[in-house]
Amino acid sequence: MNTKSTRRWVVGAVAAFAALSLAACSGGSSGSDDTKGSGGSGTITVGFSQLGAESGWRTANTESVKAAFTKDKGFDLTFVDAQQKQENQIKAIRDFIDQGVDAIAFSPVVETGWDQVLQEAKDAEIPVVLVDRTVKTSVSDPYATYIGNDFTKEGETAVAWIKKNAADAKIFELQGTLGSSAQVDREKPVDAELGSQIVGKASGNFTRAEGKAATEAALQAYPDMTMIVSHNDDMALGAIEAIEAAGKKPGTDIKIVSFDGVRDGLQALHDKKINYVVECNPVYGDQIADLVKKVVGGEDVPTRTIVPDEAFDQTITQETIDARKY
Repeated sequence: MNTKSTRRWVVGAVAAFAALSLAACSGGSSGSDDTKGSGGSGTITVGFSQLGAESGWRTANTESVKAAFTKDKGFDLTFVDAQQKQENQIKAIRDFIDQGVDAIAFSPVVETGWDQVLQEAKDAEIPVVLVDRTVKTSVSDPYATYIGNDFTKEGETAVAWIKKNAADAKIFELQGTLGSSAQVDREKPVDAELGSQIVGKASGNFTRAEGKAATEAALQAYPDMTMIVSHNDDMALGAIEAIEAAGKKPGTDIKIVSFDGVRDGLQALHDKKINYVVECNPVYGDQIADLVKKVVGGEDVPTRTIVPDEAFDQTITQETIDARKY
């Protein structure tokens, strides 16, 4: 038995002895107990590493997760915000392993660099659920399941609209965090189908401030650009600020195609400052929780669950925006 297994056996034995002693002292019955994990009878302990709070989308996703993994729904959740740093996520995952949680879920900052920690989770026999973003790893069977959006399909949806509505656009691509699956997969169809029309690229790291800064530089470097393809709404909103500060009209002088579908982004779409938004639905905490329960319970789950998305143009109504959850 290895050291980690020995420690867990000892902890489990001590906990079991304490529980029996407490029951004897209180005169409790010896009825059956479906205890799962260290969170108490029927409770599933989960460690969740969120990659950060860089955007309105991420905030909505975090709120959905926290609302789904509550004690009254059978969970004991440890939630860690990695502040967009992979090293913070790796540390959090190792902490979850040391705690002996029943399951680990995380949204990886980037695709690569996870081999060692995923192997550690596998060796500890703790199932991993990937949320929102995927990984590239040499570890065999590194995670139990993935749930999130189809970023490649989102990119294809944006390309189809551009081809139909702005076929001759000169495009500046406002990239997300470089190396993240959202950036890589949304960019693939844009490059493949519209590569000859791309005048330049820069990363705004999925934040409004960096999106604004990148657009300010692009307006100087690429004065002939007529469109921005932004990998998320927050960067697009920063781009709008930069365009207006330069005396140009967003949505007209420079068209904007964006991803996510957060409320502020859709409001800008309604106000004719953005031209097209491809949704990336963040509100699927209940689905994540359901998958975790099944995985911990030993049930078969699909290797990949895709959350359905929509797309919106400037015909969107205020009523539609006001009715949305994020």
